[in-house]
Amino acid sequence: MTSEIRLNQSAHGLRSQCLPYKEVLAQSFAVIAPTTTPAANLGLIFAMSGNGTWLSFLLGMMGLVFVSVNINQFASRSASPGSLYSYIAKGLGPTAGVLCGWGLVLAYLFTGMAVLCGFANFGEVLMGHLGIHISSITLLAIGAGLSWYMACKDIQLSATTMLIIEGVSAGLILVLGMIVWAHKGFALDPAQLSLQGATPGGVAMGLVLVVFGFSGFESATSLGDEAKKPLSTIPKAVMSSTILTGLFFIMMAYVEVLGFSGSSASLANSEEPLTFLANEAGVGLLGELIALSALLSFFACVLGSINPAARVFFMMARHGLFHTSLGEAHKSNKTPYVAITMSSLITFLVPATMSLFGLKLFQSMGYLGTICTYGFLLVYILISIAAPVYLYRLGKLRPLDVVFSLLGVGFMMIPVLGTVGIPGSELFPVPEYPYNVFPFLFLMYLLAGCGWFIMQRLRSPEMVEEMEEAIDAIHVRFNDPEKF
Repeated sequence: MTSEIRLNQSAHGLRSQCLPYKEVLAQSFAVIAPTTTPAANLGLIFAMSGNGTWLSFLLGMMGLVFVSVNINQFASRSASPGSLYSYIAKGLGPTAGVLCGWGLVLAYLFTGMAVLCGFANFGEVLMGHLGIHISSITLLAIGAGLSWYMACKDIQLSATTMLIIEGVSAGLILVLGMIVWAHKGFALDPAQLSLQGATPGGVAMGLVLVVFGFSGFESATSLGDEAKKPLSTIPKAVMSSTILTGLFFIMMAYVEVLGFSGSSASLANSEEPLTFLANEAGVGLLGELIALSALLSFFACVLGSINPAARVFFMMARHGLFHTSLGEAHKSNKTPYVAITMSSLITFLVPATMSLFGLKLFQSMGYLGTICTYGFLLVYILISIAAPVYLYRLGKLRPLDVVFSLLGVGFMMIPVLGTVGIPGSELFPVPEYPYNVFPFLFLMYLLAGCGWFIMQRLRSPEMVEEMEEAIDAIHVRFNDPEKF
């Protein structure tokens, strides 16, 4: 048996090397869901950053490009369904890896919950235009149920669906953006270019939701078994999704803020900014098409979030951290169907419970989106620290790699300070309630996760050694397959 044949076999029971580059890229784009930010979330960012909204996106893109470089130090050398959990465990050890795993699980699930709220919110509005009234709980169930079915059925079906939805949606929004800018005479907005009224603290706080807007760019790394030529396609997808999405966000932030200037409406309070701008520009039908495509994009993001969350659960279960049933793959579909089912249920139950307690979907989306950002920030900081340690152990560390590590950590600390705040500081004021409570809830979650890991280690002392051996085997599989 040749080394090539060995590498074409999945060691975890998933469908092996079935996704070409464009479908791997679609996974990252689906979780980023670039359509949803200008269609629904930009007003929340503008409320914090004001005329510095475009700068929040620029800083976010720069920081995440550095994080992408650090991720790709691992992604270009090994691949597995464990995503950054496996990478950080390889670089910083099992404890840091488990901490990352808990962070990733929260990040992906809460992203799925936030965009599921967006799906239900947009669904209610669109159905209302047609005179059809469907309860929010029903729409939440529809979004989660369809995502569960497609994720369990076939990863290729999921990837193709996400690619089509995000491609069409982003194309329509770019067309509208050019129309709105033309309607404004392709004006250069002095208020935005001079950051009129924007504050460093506001731009930093806006970065929290900007990171949420970008979050998921790394989710292609969860397709380590299923991507074709994973050591090249996954790193390329991680970097390309970050840069392309960043340029898209910066342009749409500038155009939307410009489009709302001088109008009777406020971008900060608008739940359908693109529909409003389309009507203002006299292309209301395009606005309705974008609203429909945004609804589908929310769905694609729910699906895209469940896929990597389930695969992190899947790998952690196979390392003894969860019940073994979560580490099972479907015999015919070759998907982690038990982990997908659990992820889908959690994604539905939390926003459904919030809705039953009277929270509005738009409000829930903001809360859940903020909380999920903490998980991503933790993981992005850990991977930036792990990269030079990993390279040092390989004997391939360069001074430039240390610089990329420091830049990645440094840029991610800006939204950390923005979301936690410094008492008495005007630059980084403590956020208002309930946002000031969320960091402590996240810390309690991490402590519970670490406590669970300690209990598991006490019950099975050999678990850590087995985990390290399994992760080392993945690295050997790609770097020295003849030994595998």
